[in-house]
Amino acid sequence: MTVWTYRTTLQSDVADPSRFTGYDVEATDGSIGKIDELSKETSRQYVVVDTGFWIFGKKRLIPAGVVQRVDQDAKKVYVGMTKDQIKQAPDYDEAMTSHDDAYYDKYASYYTPYGS
Repeated sequence: MTVWTYRTTLQSDVADPSRFTGYDVEATDGSIGKIDELSKETSRQYVVVDTGFWIFGKKRLIPAGVVQRVDQDAKKVYVGMTKDQIKQAPDYDEAMTSHDDAYYDKYASYYTPYGS
């Protein structure tokens, strides 16, 4: 399993991850925003979180392996990182998500310690 793959324990929850759009995202120490979009690639799965005012409207790309659990009833996705760890992550650049391996490599190296 890589940082780009959902945990095997979440496979039933992520059968259709597109339904997560709009779900709240919870870090280990509180809410960080809402899911704005999701990867549709099978080899590189991630969510993009709109942090709103919390980090001045920045978005964060969070690889699927960092997702700890999904609460369908509460419409929340829980990640295994603190708010500060997410705040210090590389900025999301929508223009760079067109299969640029170097772009994704910086995310993988940052998030691997927090992923599966």
